[in-house]
Amino acid sequence: MSSIQVGLIGSGPMGRDLANGLAEVERARLVAVCDARQESADKLADDLGVEAAGSIDEMLERDDIDAVMVATPPFTHCDIAIASAKAGKHLFVEKPMAVTVGDCDAMSRAVRDAGVHLAIGLVCRYYAVHCKVREMVHAGKIGRPVFMQVHRTSGPWGESQVVPWRLRRAQSGGSLMEINAHEIDFMRSVCGEVASVSAAGGIYLQTEGDYPDLAAVTLNFESGAVGFLHSSHVTAVGGCGGQIDGTEGSIRYPLLFGELDTIEARDWNGPIEIGLDDREIEDAVVAELAAWIDAVIEDRDAPVGAVDGRAAVAIAEAAYRSIESGRPEEPE
Repeated sequence: MSSIQVGLIGSGPMGRDLANGLAEVERARLVAVCDARQESADKLADDLGVEAAGSIDEMLERDDIDAVMVATPPFTHCDIAIASAKAGKHLFVEKPMAVTVGDCDAMSRAVRDAGVHLAIGLVCRYYAVHCKVREMVHAGKIGRPVFMQVHRTSGPWGESQVVPWRLRRAQSGGSLMEINAHEIDFMRSVCGEVASVSAAGGIYLQTEGDYPDLAAVTLNFESGAVGFLHSSHVTAVGGCGGQIDGTEGSIRYPLLFGELDTIEARDWNGPIEIGLDDREIEDAVVAELAAWIDAVIEDRDAPVGAVDGRAAVAIAEAAYRSIESGRPEEPE
């Protein structure tokens, strides 16, 4: 297999982003789009110059489609992934992998039984600042990491973003899954597995939703390091950044989606060389899709797969349980 023909399930903004990203991947070609809203599928298919399938079943029955990208609301991921795996299609599923650990496990069983490959869209693995921070920590630039803080904060959902499924944790996974799957995965990719989670939070401004719009989440890593995630929809001064402290130095990253030169690193003797280079940094969506396509063609596990997707969901579930119980909780 030297190239992959791909179908896209979900024609909303995320689906369009994935389609545009896939267009830049040399060994892949998008051939069809489908969506529960046929008009939306027709519009995106027309814009992209591909076919619009009439249903998911119709797409999965096609022999000319090797793999599918799933960009639908999170609560639909499990059923679509299982059906796709049974049809022999390789899978790229947007984050969160699913809205429960049980669904994640069902998806993993389905792809394993079918012998297909599954990648999860935790795209922050491929952004420049995330990559550089992780690289520096793993290279021992600040010694052993002992504390990591990440914040991703904003105001309430905008009017165009308020759709019924997004306001229900059972359908979206709530902010800790739909948004902060990225931050949870970033912290885990830097500091390792999480032993327990302690969290506090509540509903303050986004009162039409049924999950916390503010969460202060402490992650206790198996390594002994401590992490802190500030997730918020209640701030007028939003941002996304943080800091990591080690036994021999610290790294501050005030703009996780910014340029590499925004990173500040110091040890006890002064500044640490960041290691800025002149190579072009690939678009993160293109990079994650290329990594998935390469894994499918080369018949190996995707770099970011089911284990990572499940871990992000399990940690978020533990945080929700901790908010409700007032006690530390272990990820399942």
